[in-house]
Formats: sequence, structure tokens, C-alpha cells
Amino acid sequence: MPQAPQRRWELDALRGLMLVLMTLTHMPTMYSLPSGQPFGFVSAAEGFVFLSAFMAGRVYGKRARRDGLQAMQAAFHERALKLYLCQLALLLLAFTLIAWLGVHNRQGGVTGLLEFLFIDPKAAVVGAALLVYNPPLLDILPMYIVLMLASPWLLRRGLRHGWSGMLMVSGLVWLGEQWGLGQALYGAAVELTGLSIPYKDTGAFHWTAWQALWIAGLWLGARTEPLPRMPLWLLVPAASYALGMLAWRHIAGQAPLPWLPAVDMLLNKWSLGPMRVLNFASVFIVLVSAGPWLVRVLPRVQPLELLGRHSLSVFCAHIVIALFTLAFFGSTQVVRPWSTDVTLLLAAFAGLFAVALLGEERDRKGWQGMLPFLSARSTTH
Repeated sequence: MPQAPQRRWELDALRGLMLVLMTLTHMPTMYSLPSGQPFGFVSAAEGFVFLSAFMAGRVYGKRARRDGLQAMQAAFHERALKLYLCQLALLLLAFTLIAWLGVHNRQGGVTGLLEFLFIDPKAAVVGAALLVYNPPLLDILPMYIVLMLASPWLLRRGLRHGWSGMLMVSGLVWLGEQWGLGQALYGAAVELTGLSIPYKDTGAFHWTAWQALWIAGLWLGARTEPLPRMPLWLLVPAASYALGMLAWRHIAGQAPLPWLPAVDMLLNKWSLGPMRVLNFASVFIVLVSAGPWLVRVLPRVQPLELLGRHSLSVFCAHIVIALFTLAFFGSTQVVRPWSTDVTLLLAAFAGLFAVALLGEERDRKGWQGMLPFLSARSTTH
């Protein structure tokens, strides 16, 4: 029986770190804003999407070479279905209990987040099921699902014909987004279908930009040879740029130069502005270069590895916890004692680790091992 690819603990730890940063950012506490983008003008979302694509290329690329392209495609579709069911579960929770709690508790953070649901419930429900209406916090998985559905074709073409042409087209699409390609496509869709969902409610992430990050990660993950050693002429400017952006971020804050909108466009998160892409690329080059040394000298952080091994479950759990926190305690605009916010964060991370530990037990024992009464019942029938 073929063996599954061996896990790389450092990648699990990195994914776990991304989940911690996303939780700190999405939990509506006084620590949300300071926790965002701690490594420069690059967020945990970029790291999480890129790592997910890299792992997909690595795992499913090996699957394609070992079991064939059809097996690879089936595995991608199975994963996409699982993601879609998770999204439906999150939407069901948000559109029912969370929406009711937001109205009942008069919490504007929730009612604002689900604004279009209150305006046009029918269009919101249908649009959300079709991955067109994507309210804040619930707009990452839809992009992930669509990219996973496209990945079998991308990976097949890359393995058969090489990646150069696809990377070039992907880069051109990303470039088009810098001049509003996504909004132009949305306008065309409105004219053709009469779509009633506002552009801002289709999700904060501009898919025409983020596809480039996904395809780059997929390509690197599918490579059979290790990543090349970075030459000094590339490493030195990359390290200088990463360090400069890190200093700029912590001196200027989240908004680099608020009085110059052009700079904000160059560093825009949702459309992956050019300076932001360079920031991500520079951090990537530094990590790839320093990675082997860091793996040798740094201690393994088992809690981060645990979160990373169960990234989907933990990701969904952090969304659920953030939604309930918004519904009961309000948004970041609500002034609370620092001790309350610390307690909320400690409770959130306790919940995430509980979910990860349950996932670990499930992987080790299976569902019947976790629920002995089920196996006991099955033996009596």
C-alpha cells in the first residue's frame, strides 16, 4: 500500500503560526489592530494561502505521479467538497444564530458584517451558497474552494507542459487586477445576469490577484527538486527590503502613508499591490535561505505544529469563536477593560487547541475510538 507523503513539521508550525496571527487579528479585541501584519506589509492571509497551495502542490503532485492524474483530480475534488461543506456550516451558523444574537444584543459589529443578509435575505442565501455573497470573516474559504477546484487542471497542465506559460498568464491577470479587472468582470456579470449583490459584498479578497499567489505556491510545491540556493545578489536586496518594510510597518502603523492613496494602492492587501508582493517575496527569499539553519537551531514548537496539522478544523473554529465574540461582546469599537480582552483571547486559544486535540485523537483512534459507546452499540446489533 503506498505511503502518504511524510509531514514536514516546520511547515505545520508555520501554518500554526498563521492561524495564531489570524485569530489575534479577527478576534474583536484591543489587540486586533496591533497584531496585524507583524512582519511588514504582509499578513497571515498571504502566508496561509501560499502555504496551503504549496502543500497542495506537494501532496497532490506526488499523488498524480504515483497514482495517476485521475486519482489526483478526485482527491482535489474531495477536498474541495469538504471545504464547501465547512463553508455551508459556517454560513448556516452566521445567518441564523449569529444574526439573531446580533439583533437581540444590538451589536452593530455583527449586523454590519451581515448587512446584505438583512437587506435581501433571499439573494444573500442563494448568493452565499453559490460563493458569490461572501461577508467579512466568511470570504476566505470561498476563494480557497474555487482555487482548489481549478487546481487539478492547473497541476495537470503544469506537470505535462511546464509552468512557464501558466505563470506568465497568471502574472498578467494579477497585473490586470491592479487596474480593476475584477470589478470590470463583476460589472459584466451584473449586465448579463442581473446580479443584485453589491461588489463590496462579494468578498474583500480580489480573486484575480490572489490566484497568482496560489499558482506560485502550487508550482513550487509540485517541484520534484528542492528549492534552489538563493544567490547573494538576490538575498542581500531581499533582506534589506524585508527589513525596511518591517521598520516602516512598525513606525508608521497599519496605514503606511494615509495622505497618499497611491502608496496604499501599491501596498493594498485585497488586490495584492506590487510593493506588497515584493514584501512577501523578500520575506520568502529570506526564509528559504535561512530555513535550514532555523530548523537546526530553533526548538520545535509543538503547539504550533498541532494547530497546523489540523488547520482546516482550527480555521473554522476561529471563525466560529470570532463570530460569537462579536455577537456577545461587540466589535473593536467597544471599549472594554484590558483584562476582559485578554480573557477572551485566552478562551479563544483554549477552544482552538481543544479542537486540534480532538482532531489528533480522531486521527489516532478514529471516530469509534473517540466514542466508545458507538462501537458498543454496533456490537449489540
